[in-house]
Parts: sequence; structure tokens; C-alpha cells
Amino acid sequence: MLELKTPGEIAAMDVTGTFIAELLDDLTGRARPGVNLLDLEQRARDMIEERGAVSCYWDYAPSFGSGPFRNVICLSVNDAVLHGLPHDYVLRDGDLLSMDIAVSIDGWVADSARSIIVGAERPEDRHLVEATEVALAAGIAVALPGNRLGDISAAIGAVAAEYGYPVNTEFGGHGLGRTMHEDPHVANAGRKGRGLVLRPGLTLALEPWFAAGADKIVYDPDGWTIRSADGSRTAHSEHTIAITEGEPLVLTKRERVTE
Repeated sequence: MLELKTPGEIAAMDVTGTFIAELLDDLTGRARPGVNLLDLEQRARDMIEERGAVSCYWDYAPSFGSGPFRNVICLSVNDAVLHGLPHDYVLRDGDLLSMDIAVSIDGWVADSARSIIVGAERPEDRHLVEATEVALAAGIAVALPGNRLGDISAAIGAVAAEYGYPVNTEFGGHGLGRTMHEDPHVANAGRKGRGLVLRPGLTLALEPWFAAGADKIVYDPDGWTIRSADGSRTAHSEHTIAITEGEPLVLTKRERVTE
């Protein structure tokens, strides 16, 4: 069931999105060689508590995970791309770190992810991260009223193909608002002109994620961390957006976009 948001509700989600952007900016500045993932997790907990926000991840127990999830952020390194459990791991020069977080403020949720390269970059890693960022921008660009959900999926998939990466469609974007996961599912590949018609008030999390090699995935023994099946590096970019009468609003930017 789809729930279209009012302008006031979108503005409330924008407040949450701005906080998430600030949190990810803060962690990006702290993620250096020698820093433990558990320190980044603790910093995220502290910022959430100070802001009076509520983690959407804590105690989350979906069918695909080995729940409940007892962390406030997903931290995935190198060949891990989704749902990475923060653990006792010290970041090394050249690690590719994906950070994904969703919180609620005053009952309204936003969700965002970014991938960064810790220390010295490898050109192939920069190419992979860039592909997810360009794909995200392409998906956002066609998130216009009257277009269809398949237009977003097709735009993301086209960028993956252009950069030479396969696409896994088991996990992708989703609706959100009062809760972290709402209808509809937004696949990272699809066909133009197909699917749900985009209407003003629809709020979506778009999240292209690619692996450099295979599109198959495997789970760690922890029951949560998802890795590329061939051990290739991975990257993940995500924004929460709102469909409007005109251009889409990106709610997880640093600057607030609504009044």
C-alpha cells in the first residue's frame, strides 16, 4: 500500500535527511587508516542520541537477516556491500568502506548510504564508487511526476552497463516514510515505461550498489553481512528523495531543501 506524503510531511523527512547527511559527513572525516569500525559505530550512536533521533536498525529483524540487528549503522568493507555488522576491524590504507544508515526524527524516516575509499585510492575502486554515484544521479533525474518506476530502474541499470558492472536485483531501493521499508521496491535494473506511475508525494530511497565482478551474493556466518560471491570489491550509494510537481527533492543532502 502506497502512502503519499503531504508537503509538511516531506519537510519533516527533510529534517531527518539533513541530520543523516551531517552524520555521514562526520563519519567520512573520521574514517582513516587505523580507525576501528566499532569507533565509527559508537560515534553514530552518540550523534543519534544527542539529536534525539531513533535508529531504524536497532532490533530490526526482517526475514532475510539473522535478527535482531543490534547496531545503528551498517559498515561494509571491500567485498562486503550491504548490511555489514560493525565489528572489531581496523581500517587499512585502501579499504573501500560503505556506510548505510536510517533514522527517525519525530516519527519520520530518512535513509542514505555512501561509499568512500580510506587512504590511498586504487583507480578501479574510484571507478566503482563513481559508477554508483552516477547511477544514483541518473535515477534521481528521471524521478518526475508521470514517469514510471521502471524509468528509474532502467536509468540506474544503464549506468551499470556503461561502466561494465553486473546488476543484482535481489536488493534495491524502496519506499519509506513512517517506517524504513515501505512499498514500492525499486530494482536497480528494469525497463522504461513499466511499473508504477510516479506521483507527487511519493518518497523513495534509491540505492544503486554494484560489485566489480559477479552479480551473485553470499552471506557471512553472522547472518547479515552480504558480500560479492566472487570476492570482488563493492560500492553503494543511496539518497532519500521525494517526488514533487516538478524536480525531485533530495532529502538526504547536507542543506535542507524544504521550508
